[in-house]
Amino acid sequence: MLYFVVDAFASKKFRGNPAGVCVLPKQLDDGVLQGVAAENNLATTAFITKNGYNYNIRWFTPMCEVNLCGHATLASAYVILNYLDTKSKRVEFHSKSGILKVENKDGVYEMNLPAGDPVKIDRTLEMQRAVNARVNEAYASKSLMLVLENEEAVQNLNPNMDLIASFQDYAGVIVTAKGEEVDFVSRFFCPNNGIGEDYVTGSAHTILTPYWAGVLCKDTLTAKQLSKRGGMLYCENLGSRVKVGGRAQIYLKGEIIL
Repeated sequence: MLYFVVDAFASKKFRGNPAGVCVLPKQLDDGVLQGVAAENNLATTAFITKNGYNYNIRWFTPMCEVNLCGHATLASAYVILNYLDTKSKRVEFHSKSGILKVENKDGVYEMNLPAGDPVKIDRTLEMQRAVNARVNEAYASKSLMLVLENEEAVQNLNPNMDLIASFQDYAGVIVTAKGEEVDFVSRFFCPNNGIGEDYVTGSAHTILTPYWAGVLCKDTLTAKQLSKRGGMLYCENLGSRVKVGGRAQIYLKGEIIL
């Protein structure tokens, strides 16, 4: 099968979040897909198959299948629009999270994703111990979102991964704060999926975008994820949906032999 590695949310190579994209000539057993994702050993490998004019998409970490992965969706759209359907500017994916549309707008791949619904919850001492920082607010959604005092606190965070892994009810833990040069910043940790710290997380911004849109009273937002590789995101709050966009860079094109 054709195999690509794309740096998503990156304006140059070796930045953003690398995702594997496998173009399946036919459906394969889940065990094979999981084996390929483990062998690739990237945060996420996307598997895409042609479905009429559209594509089916599934996402696997090295340990398990996930229901939504933003950066691997962006990477898959980049592959389709630059290598498979080069006359198109948009692509529609069918997934376990419903229909996901991606449009290339002058090199920014804009994903239309279902919005998260962060609900405010009580802060706990365990949360603060998990991130080794003062937590101003806590919100529950698919992931646990912790609001810190400022960008410096997010940048210099030294999390306790064992404690973060103990939050079994959540896909991961997001830490966030108001940005200095962008509207907001974040980092994302998901050790239970075999990733540790994710470099740039599109799905986390489906939760972050509605929250910061409300706090800042604006629907169009810029964001940075402050991981080692870092990434820039362009977000828009649409109510029940959000747009999350970013640039991408091709790193590898090859074949996987099964």
